[in-house]
Amino acid sequence: MTWIERHRLLKQVELALGRSRIVALLGPRQCGKTALARRFAAGRQTEYFDLEDPTDSRRLENPSLMLSPLEGLVVIDEIQRKPELSALLRVLADRQPLPARFLILGSASPDIIRQSSETLAGRLEFVYMSGFDLEEVGPEHLTSLWHRGGFPLSYLAGSDEDSAAWRDNFVYTFLERDLRSFGIESPPAQLHRFWTMLAHAHGQIWNATQIAVSLGLSSMTARRYLDILNGAYMVRVLQPWHENTKKRQVKSPKVFIQDCGLLHCLLEIRDGRTLMGHPKLGASWEGFAIEQICRCFGIRTPHFWATHAGAELDLLAMVDARRYGFECKYSEAPGTTRSMHVAIEELRLEHLFVVYPGSKTYPLAQKITAVPLRRLEDCRGRMASPGGA
Repeated sequence: MTWIERHRLLKQVELALGRSRIVALLGPRQCGKTALARRFAAGRQTEYFDLEDPTDSRRLENPSLMLSPLEGLVVIDEIQRKPELSALLRVLADRQPLPARFLILGSASPDIIRQSSETLAGRLEFVYMSGFDLEEVGPEHLTSLWHRGGFPLSYLAGSDEDSAAWRDNFVYTFLERDLRSFGIESPPAQLHRFWTMLAHAHGQIWNATQIAVSLGLSSMTARRYLDILNGAYMVRVLQPWHENTKKRQVKSPKVFIQDCGLLHCLLEIRDGRTLMGHPKLGASWEGFAIEQICRCFGIRTPHFWATHAGAELDLLAMVDARRYGFECKYSEAPGTTRSMHVAIEELRLEHLFVVYPGSKTYPLAQKITAVPLRRLEDCRGRMASPGGA
């Protein structure tokens, strides 16, 4: 297999360009943005600029002269290398009639989002992408996706050994080259130690002071490093949900390595056998399941919930303006816990789903259903029922 078609993302880009003059396709390095853009552009009148290509970069030394006459679709890859283009794109997008629409691709989100949102307000729509997900590879390939992660060249590697080698090289080049191309000059060795520490804290409450002391950093530096990796889509910072309840609630975020394949690389887990015996097995499954749930239901702002008394919920999400809870358990026969019932009551959940690696969907209690990760669409029926029953 040399490629997997990504029909849902292609449809999202098509819809976005149909209603917006500029669309930004954002995601981590090597997640397939360029391949997706080229597939979308195939058969369309398109001019393509890759700002990592010295020739294309020179073509845009006078961007107004180059871009103004173009018609159809204009694709600009690695837009973060020329942030000054935002002001020109605003002018080009305001022309009437509009001769061209723009698809811009970027890998480092914070600066792009901040500057573009300010400069291109009302003209720009964001489409976010990551590596392959379960819908794209097929539920029968769940284990491979979990072990290798979703980066295309890791998932499609010829062997587990080749996949692990690709991820090792990705980590090295990301720290040594990519971060510097984003204007980040922190020492690569220090960032690598920090990233590895985050892998060992995967799925845990973020404690800047604890990690800073372990690495000999200030808490401010630790927070800055977290922001860097979060902004580059390497880390998911899962924010806590808190509201007025009788419980004293946790207000610090949880941290996850966003791609499970990179998590296993940083933890030096080279194969499935090692993963099955590793103390981070449950946390690895939780992070993997959370990513798949968010992708399946289009959840843009996921939260977790926890109280200082011990009640917790792995994922709280709004779907069709209603609250649903998800617990991610690596167990062949998950059961209910008091914590689940507390979460349903305190958060007024429509339903709570226990996502596990088995094969059958079945009720565990009123408002609680066990659902295999490979059958997440089974949740739709419960969501469509009054009260989620």
